[in-house]
Amino acid sequence: MAEALLHRQRAHRPPAPRPPSDRPGTLVGGLLRTTRPKQWVKNILVVAAPAAAGRLFSLHALGQLALVFALFTACAAAVYLINDARDADADRAHPTKRHRPIAAGQVPVPVAYGVAGALAVLAPAAAASVTTPAVAGLLIAYLGMQLAYCVSLKHVLVVDLVVVTTGFLMRAMAGGLALGIPLSRWFLITTGFGALFMVSAKRYSEAVQLAGTAGATRVLLTEYTTGYLRFVWQLAAGVAVLGYCLWALEEGGVPHTSVLPWRQLSVVAFILAVLRYAVFADRGTAGEPEEVVLGDRALALIGLAWLAMYGLAVADW
Repeated sequence: MAEALLHRQRAHRPPAPRPPSDRPGTLVGGLLRTTRPKQWVKNILVVAAPAAAGRLFSLHALGQLALVFALFTACAAAVYLINDARDADADRAHPTKRHRPIAAGQVPVPVAYGVAGALAVLAPAAAASVTTPAVAGLLIAYLGMQLAYCVSLKHVLVVDLVVVTTGFLMRAMAGGLALGIPLSRWFLITTGFGALFMVSAKRYSEAVQLAGTAGATRVLLTEYTTGYLRFVWQLAAGVAVLGYCLWALEEGGVPHTSVLPWRQLSVVAFILAVLRYAVFADRGTAGEPEEVVLGDRALALIGLAWLAMYGLAVADW
């Protein structure tokens, strides 16, 4: 009787959930997930220089920027595929990265390398034919730098921060190079140190959240101290704000004819955005910058206010 009851209970027991590595999924879906679609938002930086120069309002400019966005996305996807293929063993020890398709076994390592190689060759070749040689050269430099980062530079103190920051800066430069727009020193300073602020805040958050286990997931985090990373993101935020203020207050000898000095007023929104993002950095919750930017409503509203004032300044309304 007891055996029959036990057999009946087992028959009605729901099946145990399968581990993440056994969850079904297509190869194409796994490849797409590995390219980090959420992080494609970073490539919107290609419109930064044309927007600052007021060169967004033509079909030619929009078409060129759409192409540059797609090509940079392809190059970044190649880097992500190679990075995850190389780090598959280490990712399996990470509480969240173990779910990545390559670490979970959904995407075979040779397939990841093959797709990455194809993207790395085709993207610069397409850039040379449909944009400008300067953009193609920038994409080749980006790929070379990022591959060096995957192989060795991500294990070098400070250099790893510089490489990731330079990747953001290259994105911001690409749009200007595609349209032949001169890049001002204030634009480069603000963009570069703004990127360093977000990158170092990300590292700081990772160091805080993975305290005690960092060595198994990102070895370099055991060599940084949280105090040093906090110093870096605070310094970078200060320089970015200073660079933006100097740009906003520099009239360049041309008096504004708009209703209000929108360029100067945009400083307020820019500083508020930096302060708001710093809240997450200070808490150690800025480990995924795209989630902070897209998920915080207050930061989104500040960003829209800044965008409106910046747009009015460019239009001289």
